[in-house]
Amino acid sequence: MGKAQKYVLLGDATYPLQDWILKPYQEDENLTQRQLQFNYRLKRAHSVIENAFLRLKARWQILLKCDDCSLELLPTLVLACCILHNGPEPTELPKPCQPAPAAMEDGRAEQVRELMCQYFESCGEG
Repeated sequence: MGKAQKYVLLGDATYPLQDWILKPYQEDENLTQRQLQFNYRLKRAHSVIENAFLRLKARWQILLKCDDCSLELLPTLVLACCILHNGPEPTELPKPCQPAPAAMEDGRAEQVRELMCQYFESCGEG
């Protein structure tokens, strides 16, 4: 359509209309054909997403107990389950032949590694 768009979440009629939440038009007899088509497509997309989450929850039972973790962790948990679900088999993973070139390393990472090294040292063995 020639305009850059932000990402949006799909919601149902119970959500408030926001610039980041797409929700259907309120169902009544005054809806245009265009609005009815929008609602239909939004409901179809919403059902695809619901089915995807049902499949994820069926395979990754930890998602059934999400009240055990913080809300900040939830997106990472779902992403990890998606990656594990769609990831290649271990035999398909390419193995590096040579060490990564030093030019690829981040100088700040050395500081992080050193701090972790100090932390592990302070914890002692075990």
